[in-house]
Amino acid sequence: MSTHDLYENAPESSLWQVPASGAARFSWEYDDGRERLLALYQKGKDKQWDGATRIDWDLEVDPYDPLGTPDEVLNLYGTRHWAKMTEKDKGDLRRHYTSWQFSQFLHGEQGAMVCAARIVESVPDLDAKFYSATQTMDEARHAEIYSRFLHEKVGMLYPINDNLQGLLGDTLRDSRWDMPYLGMQVLIEGLALAAFGMIRDTTDKPLPKQILAYVMQDEARHVAFGRMALRDYYKQLSDAELREREEFVIEGCYLMRDRLRGVEVLENFGIARKEAEEISEQSEFLALFRKLLFSRIVPCVKDIGLWGERLQKAYLDMGVFEMGNSNLDLLMTQDEEIAEQLDRERFAVEEEARVSEVEQAIKDGAQP
Repeated sequence: MSTHDLYENAPESSLWQVPASGAARFSWEYDDGRERLLALYQKGKDKQWDGATRIDWDLEVDPYDPLGTPDEVLNLYGTRHWAKMTEKDKGDLRRHYTSWQFSQFLHGEQGAMVCAARIVESVPDLDAKFYSATQTMDEARHAEIYSRFLHEKVGMLYPINDNLQGLLGDTLRDSRWDMPYLGMQVLIEGLALAAFGMIRDTTDKPLPKQILAYVMQDEARHVAFGRMALRDYYKQLSDAELREREEFVIEGCYLMRDRLRGVEVLENFGIARKEAEEISEQSEFLALFRKLLFSRIVPCVKDIGLWGERLQKAYLDMGVFEMGNSNLDLLMTQDEEIAEQLDRERFAVEEEARVSEVEQAIKDGAQP
């Protein structure tokens, strides 16, 4: 079935064109480069995997409860609308919310793929080009996986959210080579990582847990790459140039915060936009969710050297300032370990089953 047929509120066009700007940069320096980035490049090569085989796509998914979402975390819970909803309506709501969330993940991963390709083109250092090439493949795999989940297991997609599209467009239109790093690696990827992690750690459904854990294993490397490259480069910038980057981060963070309302879902359930926005703003769970989503962004921004007064005030206004003290390295290490542990558990069970089958076959063959 065509993706267009699965869209709720299908976009007018299946193609979005963003005018490219900036220079393509070639490097004739083929020396060893920076040890840290080359080590990350080696890890990027070693950790390539196939989403068609590493993920167990035979696992069943109930499209009307794909994530095992409790009633209490749905925005309509406790409102006058909730009391009127049947169990079927509630299942439809869960399906729509999952479709909306994972559709934004899908669109963001395609954006990350394009940004990674732009980094290959525009970054001046060859070691960074090498790593970005592996990331481009990672992002293609992620888009493939989220697309398959939505097409085969949920059967519904949502268009890209306006605010996410706005930030992605701003990132791609900027001619400065470091902006795809800042917009994608730090802001969009950082927010996505936190969202992935919250769902990974709360869902009791094995297929989405696998998808999110394995994608996050890749994303941990991507954020590390952005931190390395930008930390080195921003040490060289003037105060005025740093302020320009901080303004971009402030605007981007407000856009990303406002993106996370899911108002489009409520509108599809017949709720007027103004009321849908009010319901979303009053949701205690959504307020906590939106705050926790900055757990990866704030410490990363601080780490790369963007921590001016206006940026700090913006984070105070958002209620996320204290997250600047989070241990980002620990979070990334945990992402790696969770994926590896999931592999060990899954494939140990499969190996035990295979050994049992072999033993039974030997017994059967030994019988007269």
